[in-house]
Amino acid sequence: MSDCGDSNRRAGHFACLILARGGSKGIKLKNIKALAGQPLIAWVLRAAVDSGEFDSVWVSTDHDGIARISKEWGAQVHRRSPHTSRDQATSIEAVQEFLIEHPEVKFVGQVQCTSPCLHPSHLQRACHMIRNMGFDSVFAVTRRHLFRWTETPVDKDVSTKAENLNPAKRPRRQDWSGELYENGSFYFSTRELLMDGLFQGGKVGYCEMQPEYSVDIDTDIDWPIAEQRVIKFGYFGKTKPQGVKLVVFAADGVLIDNQINFTATGDEFRSFSRSDTIGIKQLRDKGVEVRVIADEDNDVTTKLVARLGISMLTEAKSKVDRLNEWRKELDLDWSQVAFMGRDIPDLDCMKTVGIGGAPCDAHSDITTTAKFVAKAAGGKGAVREFCDHLLLVMEKAKSAAENRKI
Repeated sequence: MSDCGDSNRRAGHFACLILARGGSKGIKLKNIKALAGQPLIAWVLRAAVDSGEFDSVWVSTDHDGIARISKEWGAQVHRRSPHTSRDQATSIEAVQEFLIEHPEVKFVGQVQCTSPCLHPSHLQRACHMIRNMGFDSVFAVTRRHLFRWTETPVDKDVSTKAENLNPAKRPRRQDWSGELYENGSFYFSTRELLMDGLFQGGKVGYCEMQPEYSVDIDTDIDWPIAEQRVIKFGYFGKTKPQGVKLVVFAADGVLIDNQINFTATGDEFRSFSRSDTIGIKQLRDKGVEVRVIADEDNDVTTKLVARLGISMLTEAKSKVDRLNEWRKELDLDWSQVAFMGRDIPDLDCMKTVGIGGAPCDAHSDITTTAKFVAKAAGGKGAVREFCDHLLLVMEKAKSAAENRKI
């Protein structure tokens, strides 16, 4: 496939559409289940929004929770009808329903929610092929070097014969270009093809994705594999090269647990995780400023921050205002600030910072807004998970900056 330039650019509204029904059978509500700390759907939404190629980004769903999280990650929501939400409904039916309600859309990039290693560059290439190279449909493929055999029944026995090789002349991998397989990450098509019931037709093109980015999740078995893959190859967003410089933790329910315990003599005690203190130390070793905001004075928190050697503010009337003061003091952009909170008083901070985190037992409004949700509860390892995530984001930002210099 050769690039024919931009002289024949096709005009028309280009929509990204993600089908995310609430009735997943393999994994319950998998579209919003946390993968590497973020809702599964968030990984593809971030890639779609950051690609800058689409006139609109939509999630087609019948579920309130999926709709709410999709909006938080920058998508508009198309409410699916009961007909296209049933188990027997096909993807083409759902896409056609969307197109009927949106006659302005001329091109659709249907992106699979279960492909969390998708990057903006993958989508940019496909959009370019539709817009500028005259293709009517483009889909994602992965190259495989697999020898295929077919069953050939003979009487009561089953034998086999080769389909794509001569067994007498087995090619070496380096001498064989392999074969292209759909990997399901995305299907781009014109409105006309889709209304005719086709995802592929007309002038058909493909975008090859390397195997490390070709991840699909269907069953529980796929989940841990996908999580490890996305940590290494996933797209973490447009983080600035200098990365995160200020991390602030709410004290109650984050740095210390959310329980108040009393001894037989009436003394109050609360607990924290030693693992969390190690995570904070690792951030500080990377030159990150770490601070704490507490709702009230507490002996446990006071002693903990003193041990860590970090600053703490108590009884702040407006946490986001204080956060803004710290940001200005350190001359930072909001994108360089991270915050981990647990309850409604933390919500404004979560919505303002570059990266918001939450323990798994945080209020539902907090976990919906958060860009990272830990598997652990507050005071029991959630802070360490968030620290590890931030260190990973910083490392990826550093690598991206070095690649740009090259």
